[in-house]
Amino acid sequence: MKSIVRILACVAMLSFAAGAHAQTARPVQTFDTSAGPVKITPVFHASLAIEAGGKVIVIDPAKPANFAGLPQADLILITDIHPDHLDTNLIQAESKAGTEIIAPAAVAKTVTTAKVIGNGEKTTWGAWTIEAIPMYNTTASRGPAPGKLFHDKGRGNGYVLTYGGKRFYFSGDTEGIPEMVALKNIDVAFICMNLPYTMTPEEAAVAVKAFHPKIAIPYHYRGQDITVFKKALEGTGIEVRLLEWYPAA
Repeated sequence: MKSIVRILACVAMLSFAAGAHAQTARPVQTFDTSAGPVKITPVFHASLAIEAGGKVIVIDPAKPANFAGLPQADLILITDIHPDHLDTNLIQAESKAGTEIIAPAAVAKTVTTAKVIGNGEKTTWGAWTIEAIPMYNTTASRGPAPGKLFHDKGRGNGYVLTYGGKRFYFSGDTEGIPEMVALKNIDVAFICMNLPYTMTPEEAAVAVKAFHPKIAIPYHYRGQDITVFKKALEGTGIEVRLLEWYPAA
């Protein structure tokens, strides 16, 4: 009997250690604000979690993102209808009683409980201000078919989230559009870059130079060489952080 107890205890300790390792292995980023720290945890591709003031915001929960060890969301933000951003099963898994959802109208056709905000609109949620920023393609030659674009103007939202005086930009799926270039006073920018759906690392760097955030972090970059993005921004005064969004299985 004692042997069984020892074995079970060892299994429990190993499981705890594995879980703790999974937690510490995530490249969590913490940013100081006047309202307290904001902790942002990359999860996978475009999926991430934000913790501040005892509340949790999850952006684009979509498989195969694994939120194990992270708290469920108080608010879920969704950028677009594509399955790497919109996953109803994972939205349900990351929701709890009282979880709110904010999304563009195209998403609300599927997630009918979502509060809709469109490009250029702004809302507040607790201590956060949430601005919906356009996200779309302009290069027709990269579309899924002649005359088609992967992301049409007006359909999806990028977001600028403001908390404690700090402004965080999440691009969603977009090219370096005028609305991105015109952004002001961005402290931290999460920038997509992957072809054919968004833009190249070089194109992303050109856009980022224009609106000049303090910190730029590539995400949604599967298959791209993000060191090209970092090199292109050397000497600009923009800090580039390269994080692991595609952990090995």
